[in-house]
Amino acid sequence: MKTTLRIALATALSTAALSTAAPVTAAPTAAEPPQYVALGDSYAAAPLVPPPDPADPMCLRSLAGYPRVAAEELGARLTDVTCSAADTDDLSTSQFPGTAPQYDALTPATDIVSVTIGGNDTDVFSEALDCVNTLPEPHGTSCAEENTAGGTDEVRARIDAWAPVFGTALDEIARRAPNAEVFVVGYGNYLRTDGCHPAQPFWKQDANYIQGVVNHLGAVLRRTAEAHGATFVDTYTLGIGHDICAAPADRYIEGLTSARQAAPLHPNAAGARAIGEALAAAVRATSAPSPGTGTALPKAS
Repeated sequence: MKTTLRIALATALSTAALSTAAPVTAAPTAAEPPQYVALGDSYAAAPLVPPPDPADPMCLRSLAGYPRVAAEELGARLTDVTCSAADTDDLSTSQFPGTAPQYDALTPATDIVSVTIGGNDTDVFSEALDCVNTLPEPHGTSCAEENTAGGTDEVRARIDAWAPVFGTALDEIARRAPNAEVFVVGYGNYLRTDGCHPAQPFWKQDANYIQGVVNHLGAVLRRTAEAHGATFVDTYTLGIGHDICAAPADRYIEGLTSARQAAPLHPNAAGARAIGEALAAAVRATSAPSPGTGTALPKAS
């Protein structure tokens, strides 16, 4: 736990709480808010969720994605460089003309870093699209059977092979932002047990397979984060009852046909808010003083 982050959050959030409690006539404080950099792919960028971020149109980044929600909760100054379709290579190289490598946003002054990455490196969501079967069994092909033929799960094997690449990325983040706390935000709850065919066109075994693969990626993200000094933020649990089979008004992640403004199989505004609030809670928990050493951090108002 970085002392600078604790001080920055305590100052920013306490100032916010006090400013709403009573009028202040004294000169405003010059304390700097915590500096927060968001890295990652479309799960963080929240493509098609309004309003769009005009700073980098090619990235299809929303101004209502989870980084913005977390920054508001924490009273932090956000630099959001998340970008749809990003993979780990795009952290260090330009993804589109005029789009800087995401690592470039990191400095020794950075206090908080969040990152969601890996879904594109491992083709998890491309595989999900290959699992679509609009007709009932046996009129189609099971992706679960195809990907596990021969006794090896090809997708899980790709995830396992990618894990050291992610570890190297976390080390690079720590090198560029040595004073920051790093939070790895996992992928969420897409499909409940057995799915909901034909409402969402995945057969039972394939729905379970897809979510199982997403869960495996989450487990690898968690293990790698912990091994490299980062904190993992679970978004599966908060999504229970809010998967793509839920009623449209209850969904945090949209189905293949979006009921609300969001890209298919991506968080909508409600999902981004829930994830952002979970991230903010994780930041506060990590930055809270040890028992007997101080008071808990307030929420920003």
